[in-house]
Amino acid sequence: MGALCLANRRLANVIKRARVRTVSIHIDRSSGSSTFSLATLVNQWRTRRRAFIAMAAMLICVPLILATSNPSGALPRPVAGQRVVLNPNWRHRKPTTTTTRPRKGTTTTAPVRSAPVTTTTSTTDPSPSSTTTTYLIFSPIVTTTTTLSPTTTVPESTTTTRPAPTPTTTTSQPTSTTVPVTTTTQATAPSGSGSWWHPPTGVLPWQWEIDHPLDLSSATDMGTNDVLPNGSSAPAPVVFDIDGILNSAATVAALHAQGDHAICYIEVGTAGNYYSAADEGIATTYYAQYQAAGVLGNKLPGYPEYFLNIDAAATVSITEAMINQQCAAKGFDAVETDLDETYAGGDGTTGFTLSEADEVAYMSTLANYMHRDGLAWIIKNPDDTGDNFAATMEPLADGVLTEQCNQYSTCSALSSYFGYKAIFNAEYNIPTSQFCANDITLGINGAYFPVNLNGPRSPCQ
Repeated sequence: MGALCLANRRLANVIKRARVRTVSIHIDRSSGSSTFSLATLVNQWRTRRRAFIAMAAMLICVPLILATSNPSGALPRPVAGQRVVLNPNWRHRKPTTTTTRPRKGTTTTAPVRSAPVTTTTSTTDPSPSSTTTTYLIFSPIVTTTTTLSPTTTVPESTTTTRPAPTPTTTTSQPTSTTVPVTTTTQATAPSGSGSWWHPPTGVLPWQWEIDHPLDLSSATDMGTNDVLPNGSSAPAPVVFDIDGILNSAATVAALHAQGDHAICYIEVGTAGNYYSAADEGIATTYYAQYQAAGVLGNKLPGYPEYFLNIDAAATVSITEAMINQQCAAKGFDAVETDLDETYAGGDGTTGFTLSEADEVAYMSTLANYMHRDGLAWIIKNPDDTGDNFAATMEPLADGVLTEQCNQYSTCSALSSYFGYKAIFNAEYNIPTSQFCANDITLGINGAYFPVNLNGPRSPCQ
């Protein structure tokens, strides 16, 4: 094709240089005579022929050049599979399809609930459909019903003298092949009846809101505008799991005044620079104290926080101070300990050599400290570890909060708690129609929450 283009160009040059002899022709006509030059006709023909040849060369050569620069002949396509990575400063435990774990803090980049979206789900089951790839976005159903359900559905939670269950009947150990060959021992249950709150088993309506300070005047925050899967009004929560640092003693007292219990959410396995000293009410933030003590390890993947060396005495003392100052001093009833199983590696490499025995020792120390401070211990996601950690810690734990145990089929790992300890489950990616029946059968207080835990919820019962 290139040779053809070159030949056309040469032919045009030859014609251009050709000389045509001028011949005069005389034509007689009735109207007179006229004389013209044959060279004029030849020149006009030659000019048109040049234009034709140039146009033909363009039509042939230009596509050839374009084809050479883009052999496939196709326009560039965008790279498939590219997606925007959210960086919500939030906290949950198990990975989802789009982000490993939402965190607390700035919520501008986190998924948020907004105005109504497509009507792929019914108002009686306001959780995401099974085909939804991330989280359901829906607006809360606003009602004026704020009355509590009959008290028969809410177990009496004033059984502060209930003795801790005997570990020999509730902590059957799984096969030891998955347990490290270290001296992992069974956590020892507190002796006698404790003076702290023991969350009862059975139906226990609860709210989990750690996005912002609890707004006591908000129906959404207080859970009084929620509905059950069948469309009826959900009972108002009697247990509130809220951020221990963001919420004040006055908020806790207000919850107690209406007969509710308050759980203090804190982190014990990682530390992030989320709060100011003013937020924490102390001279130096806990994060700065951990940093100065040299107990921060690797960065938690995707989030601005770092693993703690749970073997260090400084870690224990700083964390105990946080429990005392943020939870006990404010009058909370219990503590939810997030990231209390970092030894298992599911959250990332810590930068330290940690075993199950190390975690058992660390959390046993903290749990006993909580009990001495009059606080119950709510263990977090012990079903994640893939070993017998959940059963090992059951004698010390007063309740358990798990996330997505139905989605990830880990609920059975909590069997030692069934019928003995209160169990709370939060699901984010499956509708209530797919997990409520199982949770109710197992005696689990399940609910669907938006992943950023900003108030709305869809409880199973």
